[in-house]
Amino acid sequence: MNAAPSPPKKLRVATTSLAGCFGCHMSFLDIDERLLKLLDLIEFDRSPLTDIKHCGPCDLGLIEGGLCNAENVHVLREFRTHCKILVAVGACAINGGLPAQRNHLDLRDVLEEVYQTEHLLGRGGIPNDPELPLPLNKVHPIHEVVKVDYFLPGCPPSADAIWKLLTDLLAGRTPTLGHGLLHYD
Repeated sequence: MNAAPSPPKKLRVATTSLAGCFGCHMSFLDIDERLLKLLDLIEFDRSPLTDIKHCGPCDLGLIEGGLCNAENVHVLREFRTHCKILVAVGACAINGGLPAQRNHLDLRDVLEEVYQTEHLLGRGGIPNDPELPLPLNKVHPIHEVVKVDYFLPGCPPSADAIWKLLTDLLAGRTPTLGHGLLHYD
């Protein structure tokens, strides 16, 4: 008697967010009912759907956001070590995005403007607590710190672009995105 074939192994997928707005994760959730199809093919590790804080070994990692502070760098390096394939998702991960708009300013000036201006009625002070991650002098894209296998541009990338990237990778194809799937809203 022949045993029934075992179901195909599901790919383990993890996501995380660094310095950004979480818009790329919102676009991921916008794949709507296709999430159910995706769950037939993948198993989530760290993601907003699981609330797991540390990534285990994964086949695919999706990461949004740039690097603004030392904690972002630590999370990125740890995440990369656990992911066979890493995808930089969105403008912040790829080039620093909106957070990088501060790069042409001196960090000390930015902190003083934010924490010690008149609108705080003189009660402000630049936070100095060991629990707070140290800010970097500049915002960096993730490929300056770790190897990135694929880049999914957009601000944020559309749900259709994320779906296309995922289905291409799951089918063993190199992702290709047509002109209509890339946009910057």
